[in-house]
Amino acid sequence: LEEVGKRNSNREAWLVIHGRVYDVTRFLEEHPGGEGGGLEQAGKDATESWGGVGHSTDARDMLRGGYIGEIHPVRTS
Repeated sequence: LEEVGKRNSNREAWLVIHGRVYDVTRFLEEHPGGEGGGLEQAGKDATESWGGVGHSTDARDMLRGGYIGEIHPVRTS
């Protein structure tokens, strides 16, 4: 999650939803809430806020197009 946290600007915006990392940079300008709407969650786990808003099928498809990978828990010994 530390690496995702570095991606929190309009030049590079990543977020996490249900343990999956997505690059949403190219969608910031298209966000119905304006660029700030997407940036508000950039660099964070956005699972709760994503689920709390009625996103369209198109929005879900765009999100899938930005899939990067999954967050794996850090193991400590």
